[in-house]
Amino acid sequence: MVKFCIPANERFEYLPPMKSFTTLLLCLIVATTANSQDLHNHITQVDSLLGTLYTNNTPGISIAIFKKGLPPIHKSFGLADIATQQPITVESNFNIGSLTKQFTAMGILQLKQAGKLSLNDKLSRYFPDMASRVANTVTIRQLLTHSSGIFDHYAYTNTTNLPHAHNADVYAAIKNIDSTYFTPGTRFKYSNTGFCLLALIIEKASGQPYAEYLQKHIFTPAGMLHTTVWGEHANISNPVTGYDIDSATGKFTDSGPEGHPFFSTEGDGGIYTSIHDYIKWLEALQGGKIFPAAIVNEARSLHFTIDAAAHAGYGYGWFVDAGNLPIKVYHSGSNGGFRAYSYTVPSTGYMLVIFSNRSDIDLEVLVGKINRILFGKDGGFTPIEVLTN
Repeated sequence: MVKFCIPANERFEYLPPMKSFTTLLLCLIVATTANSQDLHNHITQVDSLLGTLYTNNTPGISIAIFKKGLPPIHKSFGLADIATQQPITVESNFNIGSLTKQFTAMGILQLKQAGKLSLNDKLSRYFPDMASRVANTVTIRQLLTHSSGIFDHYAYTNTTNLPHAHNADVYAAIKNIDSTYFTPGTRFKYSNTGFCLLALIIEKASGQPYAEYLQKHIFTPAGMLHTTVWGEHANISNPVTGYDIDSATGKFTDSGPEGHPFFSTEGDGGIYTSIHDYIKWLEALQGGKIFPAAIVNEARSLHFTIDAAAHAGYGYGWFVDAGNLPIKVYHSGSNGGFRAYSYTVPSTGYMLVIFSNRSDIDLEVLVGKINRILFGKDGGFTPIEVLTN
């Protein structure tokens, strides 16, 4: 064990849970075989990489690097809002896009454990007015693994006078379609539609609205006190504005729920959270007490193989690469001007999480670069871009 103290003017900060997030880093404790100078060089290299990509006067990121049994490294770069010049902090709340799917999957698995549903249930149990050919064939398990073949809702949703689409609008758009892209269970096709349907199943099986269910059964138990599912009347603390870059002017433009009707669908990408809260989620998954180890392991196991050679594919709400041990579990998020990436190695407790409020930097590439700095390799995982194309 090496205890390495970093001067207060270094960019990275160690912020123990429940301590003030205005305090700068005093010490970083890392389990490593490297000497303190090597450790310092690695941290400096990561810091330099991020400082080059994200400046103080542009949208930026919040990042956490964490290893089991040790306090996390937190750092934020850039602006939460260009207009107000509000800086990003580790308590800033980002929309995390498809990282939401891991929470939706957890809700389904909790209800399964409670005996309120089965993953083999056909959709007809929950959607009796759905086109019977699809409803009597597709299962909850196939929705969880993106192997249902259900048609994407985007081209079928009437967005006239619909500034914010919700899960129910997704269902209304596809319920009468009596065919699928392929025979359910035979192929992988990433589906936001499927996770919107899963959110509706959570509501039907639990008797609670999706946002209320997550708050009561996931966010609160995990200590995620400032995490929220977006809604027209949701109270989001410390919200961050998402930005795209205008190709004509090179300027950042607001890109959030007011500009995208499908930004607001809940089950596939509606959660706002901070690095501070999200680390509590990962710690809860690792701990096996707040969420039983059995269902955590079920969610983060390979259930549908996409790339047989790489032994990589999808679990329940997570991509899983089991080709080279240790197993890597990861997911990206993209919604409006927001990007997110969560990379974990459950057996070692290593976690790397990045939330961003700009859409022009590929976070999967950045995760690989950070892993190479810290470990001399990119982490040995099959890129999501490869698995989804």
